[in-house]
Amino acid sequence: MIADGILPVYPFQARPSTWNGPCQESRLLAKITVDRILMPMAILKIARMGHPVLTLPARAVPDPKAPEIRRLINDMVETMMDANGAGLAAPQVHVPLRVVVFQAPDNRADSDLSEDERFDHTAPLTVLINPEVEILGLEREGGWEGCLSVPGLRGWVERPAHIRYRGVGIEGEKIERVARGFHARVVQHECDHLEGRLYPSRMDDLTKLIFESEMRHFQVAS
Repeated sequence: MIADGILPVYPFQARPSTWNGPCQESRLLAKITVDRILMPMAILKIARMGHPVLTLPARAVPDPKAPEIRRLINDMVETMMDANGAGLAAPQVHVPLRVVVFQAPDNRADSDLSEDERFDHTAPLTVLINPEVEILGLEREGGWEGCLSVPGLRGWVERPAHIRYRGVGIEGEKIERVARGFHARVVQHECDHLEGRLYPSRMDDLTKLIFESEMRHFQVAS
């Protein structure tokens, strides 16, 4: 049964496996390209701040290799690309499961953004199922964040600067990486969605929650 656009969680058993190395992004892109040919892709509706699905903890995915999870992931990647986003979590498309996709290619850098906001090339296109985040140090780093579920706004958020994250990929392979800078920020931002949190709840100073259109005026005044 699907209620209010939310996929049910099926009682499958998770399958452990190992990560096969640094060519994961190329393999992932190849698999998604093949899937584009073999199955229709969908641009999913993105939930906005205020929808209950964004406030609830997401449920673990019992079988990361299930066909419906692969279909969801492909649609999430398509939706993220269409929205020109850096990342997307399943609750943002009304599916309360622990799945995130993200990327931080160097060529996504915007000349109008601060150094803290620039995309880090060390974060390739990644699918992460049932992710876990471990904080590796006390150092915190501030940066401007935006969100597809909070359109038109940006906020200054301080987060741990050094993390380790782990999870499962689209083929059930184990993924584990250490991240700093924007790479660490985007992972934490997307994983917050799985706990029912949006970035404004991480802000210490709500006077730094501003419209994107006012960014230049804010920076000049600061």
